[in-house]
Amino acid sequence: MTKRQTISILGSTGSIGLSTVDIIQRHPNRFEVVGLTANQNLSELVRLAKALNAKYAAIGNEALYAELKEVLSGTSIIPLAGEAGICEVAEANSDIVMSAIVGAAGLKPTLQAIRRGATIALANKECLVCAGDLMLEEVNRYGSKLLPVDSEHNAIFQVFDQEHASDVERIILTASGGPFLNQTIDELTDVTPEQAVAHPNWDMGAKISVDSATMMNKGLEMIEAYYLFPVNRDQVDVIVHPQSVIHSMVEYVDGSVLAQMGTPDMRTPISYCLGWPDRLSTGAKGLDFATLADLTFVEPDYAKFRCLGLARESLINGGTMPAAMNAANEVAVDAFLNRNIGFLDIACVVEKVLEKFDMKAPQSLANVYEIDKQARIMAHEAIACL
Repeated sequence: MTKRQTISILGSTGSIGLSTVDIIQRHPNRFEVVGLTANQNLSELVRLAKALNAKYAAIGNEALYAELKEVLSGTSIIPLAGEAGICEVAEANSDIVMSAIVGAAGLKPTLQAIRRGATIALANKECLVCAGDLMLEEVNRYGSKLLPVDSEHNAIFQVFDQEHASDVERIILTASGGPFLNQTIDELTDVTPEQAVAHPNWDMGAKISVDSATMMNKGLEMIEAYYLFPVNRDQVDVIVHPQSVIHSMVEYVDGSVLAQMGTPDMRTPISYCLGWPDRLSTGAKGLDFATLADLTFVEPDYAKFRCLGLARESLINGGTMPAAMNAANEVAVDAFLNRNIGFLDIACVVEKVLEKFDMKAPQSLANVYEIDKQARIMAHEAIACL
């Protein structure tokens, strides 16, 4: 390439952000970093900004701005802070924006990047879960592109025949089943946060790891898949595949099933988005088929993993339910990580909140934010009553 692509990373200090940095550093002649953001990991943000010679570094926690400004004095890096600072990074001119902020907090800056027509490498599934139709309207209006980073959606992206979408029978998302796949409901009563974040296959942040343990993560991915690909709500299925070798599949009307396979390494889907339509080397270990253990598949246990069932219900009903479900889940997971509720209480909190929401579709982004706010209040009230 004669000209390097410019890129900003929203959520640069998380697992997706750091894997993105790894790909960038493997291809220094291909990418130029414009901006980086972090929530409160100031030391890592500074380290990355200096290493990548970023133009902007934004810290979400405004209380850390003075320290960030002092540490970056003497450099050409422009310090920013708060939601406004993160949005400024999103608005800064770059070809690609890696959207890797966890949760609904990623919605506003991702929208800012969409509205200037950037290519969005989307690792924040909550954007589509909370505001799928509205997000896609903005993508179409401003000529932006959405490239899915989640390993499951990226796998589908690689094998989905966009020119013959009517030939697709269903999308099949694979799920590892998390750390509690083989435990009974009774055994889950006393699960600790440390146990819940210990994922058997993937290295992820605490919130996403808990979502994987409850299988809410797969539920969110079902909703995201519906918005990313031209399928009906009932054409998205989930199968448990503990080995995480097959990352997802597309079944066609003639019975053919196309699957994308690989080792569980997020650098593979990240590189596919950053290099698209080209492929980039990643450092990920290749599959050794001669030594692969058996590949197994089982139906998900909806009784044990109630969050998955609640997510499917939210997908089918649509309206305000996905946004409310996501907000309630974020509050409940945070309460669990802080040892204020039990592991099984997460699904209870989400269910109590969903009982109070109808199927009226959000009419605006302001409406989405209000739904999010109301659901969080209700979730706190539900926690107080446990």
